[in-house]
Amino acid sequence: MIRIAPRVVLDETELVETFVRASGPGGQNVNKLSTAVQLRFDVRSSPSLPDDVRERLERLAGKRLTTEGVIVITAQRFRTQERNREDARERLFELIRQAAVRPEIRRPTRPTLASKKRRLEGKARRSTVKSLRGGFREPE
Repeated sequence: MIRIAPRVVLDETELVETFVRASGPGGQNVNKLSTAVQLRFDVRSSPSLPDDVRERLERLAGKRLTTEGVIVITAQRFRTQERNREDARERLFELIRQAAVRPEIRRPTRPTLASKKRRLEGKARRSTVKSLRGGFREPE
């Protein structure tokens, strides 16, 4: 069991790791060894996630989420399989931690009477300043 957030604990069996060949520079290391990691986590059928966290996680995942509801994270930043594995897991856990944070509900407020008066006084003052900018007229 992996504790991610106060309300979220993942079972190790829910994570599916596949090792593939990495792309990019690295010479023989890249061409011969499967050091990149593809981490898959089925969001929709995971019993570990509360419903509200599941919904937010699907929204946060973006293009990493497949049509079946599986998050796929590919890690190939490091040269070793183990470091890439840790990197992929940490990125998934961070995504879940972000989804576990409940957004604060915005309660609409109204301006106070004093702030309305200040606003109107400021507008009146500005209006006066602008009206005094009128050009000089010659008496007829």
